[in-house]
Amino acid sequence: MKYNKLVIDRPFQFEAGGRIDHLDLVYYTSERAYRPGDTVVWVCHALTGNANPEDWWPQLVGKGKFFDPDKYFIVCVSMLCSPYGETGPASVDPKTGRPYFFDFPRTTVRDIVNAEILVRKHLGIERIDLMLGPSIGGFQALEWVIMEPDVVKDVVFLATSTRVSPFMTAFNESQRLALEADPSFREAKDLSGGSAGLRCARSIALISYRTYAGYNITQPEPEVDTLFADRAASYQRYQGEKLLRRHFDAYSYWYLTYALDSMNVGRGRGGVEAALSRIQANCMMISIDSDVLFPPSHGRETVAALKYAAYREISSAFGHDGFLVENDQLTDILQPLLEKHSK
Repeated sequence: MKYNKLVIDRPFQFEAGGRIDHLDLVYYTSERAYRPGDTVVWVCHALTGNANPEDWWPQLVGKGKFFDPDKYFIVCVSMLCSPYGETGPASVDPKTGRPYFFDFPRTTVRDIVNAEILVRKHLGIERIDLMLGPSIGGFQALEWVIMEPDVVKDVVFLATSTRVSPFMTAFNESQRLALEADPSFREAKDLSGGSAGLRCARSIALISYRTYAGYNITQPEPEVDTLFADRAASYQRYQGEKLLRRHFDAYSYWYLTYALDSMNVGRGRGGVEAALSRIQANCMMISIDSDVLFPPSHGRETVAALKYAAYREISSAFGHDGFLVENDQLTDILQPLLEKHSK
C-alpha cells in the first residue's frame, strides 16, 4: 500500500477545547489513485497500530489476500496523537520548536474521526462501501456512522463498544500511573521521557488483551523443575521493548489512553440509544467470546439497539487479541459482506 500525507493549514478545533493551526495527517491507500465507482474499504486501526494495515493485519490485507488493495480501494488513516507522522503531542510546536508534550489539546475519538473525514473529502470519496473497526478502530467506526450517516453503506464493529467501561478506564489509569511513576515523563526533556514507564504500561495493557488460557498456551515454562518461572515475565519485558523499538513514545500513549476514555457515543446526543438511532448503515457487531475488555454481552446489547444489525461471535483462547489471530473465523464471517461489494 502507498504512504500519503495531507497537510491542513487552517485551524482545527478540539472537542474538549483548544485548537492547532496546522495539521499533518498520515494515511495509506491502494497504490493507484481513487476512481469514482471503486469499491472503498476503509479500515480504522487499533490503539498502537498504524495507517498501514499490511503491517498489523498481514493475514488479511495485501495483494492476493482477503482485502486486496488491487481489487478494492483501501484506506487507513493514522489516528491523531499516534507517533507515526500525524499531528500529536510528539509533533513539534511551531511556537517553541519543541514537541508539544502536555501542551497539546486533549483529544477525543470524535476529534480523531473529524480529522479522518478531512482525508475522505480530500480523496473525493463520497461513499464508503465497507468500513471496519477493531478495538478503538471500532470506536472510530461507531462515531463515524453517527456523524456521517449518509456516507457508509456497511460497517463492521469488531471487539468494541459504544462507551468505555469502568473496567477499561481502570486499566487505562493504571497505565497512566505507570507513566507518571517514571520521573523523566513529566520532565519532558525529549521524546525518550517516560520510556521505562511505557514499558510497564504496555505490560499492563497486554494482560487486558489476553487471557489465562492464552498465556498458558503460549508461555508455559519449558522445564519440569523450573525454580523461578520466567518465560511469561520475559515475554512481558519483550513486549515493552518491542513497542519502544516501534518508535512509540510515552506522550503519544498517554494521550491515546485519554482518547479511549472519551468514548461515549451518547454524549450530547441524548444517550447511547438516541445516538445509535441516527445510524443508517448496515451494521455487523463481532464479539470475541473470551474478550474481557469488550465482552459479548455488550455486543449483543448494542445490536439490540441498532436498526439494521447482525451479530456474530468468534471463539478464541486469546481474548481481545483474537481479532488479530482468528483469521479463518473472521474471513468466513466477512466473506458474504465483501462479496456484496465486489465489482
